[in-house]
Amino acid sequence: MGGAKTCEPTPAGGRRNFLSMSRPQSFKESIPGLWRVLRHFWPETRKHYWLILGSLLALLLEVLFRLLEPWPLKMVFDRVIHRMHGAHGYKVTFVDIFDPVTLLAGMAVLTVLLTALRALAGYWTTVGFAKIGSRVLAKVRAQLYRHLQYLSLSFHAKARAGDLVIRVINDISLLQDVVVTAVLPGLGKTLSLAGMIGLMFWLNWRLTLLALSVFPLFWLRTMTMSKKINEVARLQRKREGAMAATASEAINAIKTVQALSLETAFERQFSSQNEKNLKQDVKARRLAAGLERSVDLLTAISGALVLYYGTRLVLRGELTAGSLLVFLAYLKNAFRPIQEFAKYTARLSKAAAGGERVLDVLQHVPDVRDLPGAVPAPAFRGEVHFEDVSFAYDAGRETLSKINFKIDPGQTIALVGASGSGKSTLMSLLLRLYDPQTGRVLIDGRDIRGFTLESLRAQISAVLQDNLLFAASVRENIAHGLPDATPDAVIAAARLANAHHFIEALPLGYDTVLGERGVTVSQGQRQRLAIARAAIRQAPILILDEPMTGLDKQNEQAVLQSLARLDYGCTTFLITHDLRHAARANLILVLDAGGVVERGTHHQLWQANGRYAALYRLQMGGHTEAADTPLEPVAGLAS
Repeated sequence: MGGAKTCEPTPAGGRRNFLSMSRPQSFKESIPGLWRVLRHFWPETRKHYWLILGSLLALLLEVLFRLLEPWPLKMVFDRVIHRMHGAHGYKVTFVDIFDPVTLLAGMAVLTVLLTALRALAGYWTTVGFAKIGSRVLAKVRAQLYRHLQYLSLSFHAKARAGDLVIRVINDISLLQDVVVTAVLPGLGKTLSLAGMIGLMFWLNWRLTLLALSVFPLFWLRTMTMSKKINEVARLQRKREGAMAATASEAINAIKTVQALSLETAFERQFSSQNEKNLKQDVKARRLAAGLERSVDLLTAISGALVLYYGTRLVLRGELTAGSLLVFLAYLKNAFRPIQEFAKYTARLSKAAAGGERVLDVLQHVPDVRDLPGAVPAPAFRGEVHFEDVSFAYDAGRETLSKINFKIDPGQTIALVGASGSGKSTLMSLLLRLYDPQTGRVLIDGRDIRGFTLESLRAQISAVLQDNLLFAASVRENIAHGLPDATPDAVIAAARLANAHHFIEALPLGYDTVLGERGVTVSQGQRQRLAIARAAIRQAPILILDEPMTGLDKQNEQAVLQSLARLDYGCTTFLITHDLRHAARANLILVLDAGGVVERGTHHQLWQANGRYAALYRLQMGGHTEAADTPLEPVAGLAS
């Protein structure tokens, strides 16, 4: 799973979009989907073989006791009532040694005993299957969540977060509910049905054929209705995913929504989807109810035919009254699984759709993953080399083209250029969030694709333009940069990031829980916490992606001081629009339309009087004298 998974790459042009895969159109067509889901989960299921064996034994005992339950009634009618009324002509058996009252009392006790034993076996069957289903699907949910963490950014860019949450939570829960309440118990009901039909044939084959004569009508009705039910269930899952995605987008962007007064628009969109989902839900319930009532009617017709013909057989002496009662009891119980099948058709269809949605994600191969033979990266020195690198998010539209540069350990490179010129994409390739279509990215002379993802990214720290803080304590947010960090290391990183003072002023200090996405601290404080998270790693490579964007002068100065303290000889990549900061780098790359149009130090580019010089003059308000004097290096931004 995830980053450790090695799979053959998907052929070009053959990558499947998990959002547009075909769905089963009828319950009959959904059976292969259910089978595919069960087959996928079987390796995890078979680990609980002792629990499976115990549950199956309890299931067989439950079936046996259910088959025996009607027979005391037969004994009462055929051996007690007939004898008490002086009836003759029946075959004498060993039970006739008991007087009728004793036999009646014995059959009454046996009825209670069989029911109690069947209930006990049923209890252990239900509990055993519930444990199996819950344990297996809990593992599958964890597997699905882990797999999502390792899927490439190209996948997440196309997927909707809310829909993925629905798959992790609701679709797995639906599978768990159906497995526990329908699929596994259905195995017991199927065995009971087979046993009852066999005994019915043994009692009277002609009466059995008459009872089963309505089955073709039942099958026709079920197949017709289940196709409609399955289609509605599939649409419901799709609409629920769309609703979750809409809600997730609005909540995640609540500041923007409120600032632009978009509450009404999002509410209208959500309400429309909710109304459509409500209609589909009502339609599904109406179809399921119609199917259940159809089965009730067919059951009544079959029972009436058996009652009529069976009574005539009893009057002719070809069948005992007790045998007819047993037959009718079996017939009623035989139709119960069929009734429950009708009841669970919609849920089974939903489970098939939900299971397919889960497998679609689990079987999606990450574009970026550990390649066969990948090894843990050694400790990096920090030499970085981009060798003829080209990259495109979409075929035919290159974002980066023929990028070449080399930076020695401990040096700083500044990437400048207009928005969309490919600066952040360049760093995404260094982190292996994407792989280039052509060319290589090398660290210390080795292609980074030869390293495992975990070992590569563990040696690169990043401070981004909009750093995300998690809904956890300040201490935990900083320690995310180094999971086994000690409390002293966390405080040291906070001091280095110029954050210790404001953290101490928080209500609970380092134990203060931040709001989701770090909304309880200012943007400047959030950036300094992100710097602390990066600093605690002491990584040999540091990426700074617009770390001062949106900050006022005071906060910018505080962040600059924090960055200045990151002077541990790391190789630094600085993405910035502020050329005052770029001027301090050892090498400046000016990007435009995915290509490097200028390169050199600040003074070299100034003397070349090209695009960089023009941008610098524009930012300096036309004052060119500032460029004539070398700027004072800032520790951590230049060696």
